[in-house]
Amino acid sequence: MEERLQKYMAECGVGSRRRCEEIIKEGRVKVNGATVTEMGFKVDPGKDIVEYAGKVLKNTQPATTVLLNKPAGFVTTARDQFGRPDVTQLVRMNGVRLYPVGRLDYQTTGLLLLTNDGELAYKLTHPAHQIDKVYRALVRGEIKLEAIRRLEEGVTLEEGVVTSPAKVKLLGIKGGNSTIEITIHEGRNHQVRRMAEAVGYPVLRLRRIQEGPLKLGNVKEGEYRVLSDKEVEALKKLG
Repeated sequence: MEERLQKYMAECGVGSRRRCEEIIKEGRVKVNGATVTEMGFKVDPGKDIVEYAGKVLKNTQPATTVLLNKPAGFVTTARDQFGRPDVTQLVRMNGVRLYPVGRLDYQTTGLLLLTNDGELAYKLTHPAHQIDKVYRALVRGEIKLEAIRRLEEGVTLEEGVVTSPAKVKLLGIKGGNSTIEITIHEGRNHQVRRMAEAVGYPVLRLRRIQEGPLKLGNVKEGEYRVLSDKEVEALKKLG
């Protein structure tokens, strides 16, 4: 059965489907000895020979997805110019290489999915699929109702982009600072931090506690659990 080249590469553990698309565009993939740069190119895994980085790709890894409680001090990118540790170092599974789905910035903690399932990674990161993500944020200052209303309606970021409406709950005010719960479905870089800054309440601590139906639950910081087939299927049906 034929499938798109980038999907097959993701299933072989090369990276997310989006990352595989970039690799194809860069002319680093060969199919049956010929370089391929076309996004719509299809391969038959049972017949075609796909090469990347001088090796023939084979899908021998079991499809695996884990929910990690990311600590601060780890990046979610494969390459970091400062040599900081990345989240894949926290998930050690023999014979299985996993990749982060989306990003959490260096200081943000909480729920992060890692997978070698290209279909799932594509589903969760594609802009067309609006999947709710819930964050708990400690912000500086006693937040006013007007600021909450602005967050709920959407705020203008520094580059002129207006965010989609968010759901916001005030959880409490203590020591002159506020704790809020904010739900968004977009994935702009540092979005929650930038939204809070835009309304005058900078984030002091930020933790993601839910993505779609998945909740962080009792997974301890720095630890992870493997998702069940039922949970993976539920994620694939979102959007």
